[in-house]
Amino acid sequence: MHSKHRHIDGKAYFISDAHFGIPNFEESLEREKKLVRWLDEIKSDAKHIFLLGDIFDFWFEYKKVVPRGFVRILGKLAELSDNGIKIYFFIGNHDMWMKDYLKKELGLELFFKEQIFIINGKKVFLGHGDGLGPGDRGYKFIKKIFRNRVCRWLFARLHPNFAYSMAQYFSRKSREAYLEKDNGYLGDEKEFLVLFIKEKLQTEHFDYFIFGHRHLGIEMKIENSTYINTGDWITNFSYAQSEGNRIKLSYYE
Repeated sequence: MHSKHRHIDGKAYFISDAHFGIPNFEESLEREKKLVRWLDEIKSDAKHIFLLGDIFDFWFEYKKVVPRGFVRILGKLAELSDNGIKIYFFIGNHDMWMKDYLKKELGLELFFKEQIFIINGKKVFLGHGDGLGPGDRGYKFIKKIFRNRVCRWLFARLHPNFAYSMAQYFSRKSREAYLEKDNGYLGDEKEFLVLFIKEKLQTEHFDYFIFGHRHLGIEMKIENSTYINTGDWITNFSYAQSEGNRIKLSYYE
């Protein structure tokens, strides 16, 4: 039954939503150094690291050009990958315009949609979490447009200086709008990922669902499954980790 799913064993860590690049260079760099410290601390026992999206606040790869900055985190990921730690990068809604740079340069495995892994014998549904569940039709429509190859091709024709300034402006606006209407946990009947999980469990059992996107550290039972949200590396500095065949939410410093 599980043959089509990826089976992995050993210590696994999960993080998301570092949004490097915001709100300014200095604060982003401070958080980047903190994440590098954490990666240094876990490298002795980590076998697998899952980056569940929005590690960068904006990312676009031209054919010959990639974004400046982020050298510490990219260098650290390259080092860990070179030392045999498997790193899986799930594309988020802020870094959805990723191509193959991180795969070729750092040896990361990229996923553009949700995946099922068997981790230490437990069946785990993984993804960034955006666009799942009911509602938010506006965002789902915009996501389809952004994922469109023609749109990507047109954006790539813009000069990087102009393109990045424009993208960062819209990224900031969307985040401000998101924060304005979001006051923490919305309740079981309104949290779209909770609703998605309940619906998914009607047809298939999973031991764990692990998402990012919500910027809230969450560990909760839903029926006979566990939902973990990895929170963020802006204010929470939260992550999930496996301990034996259990996965739990943790906080750094």
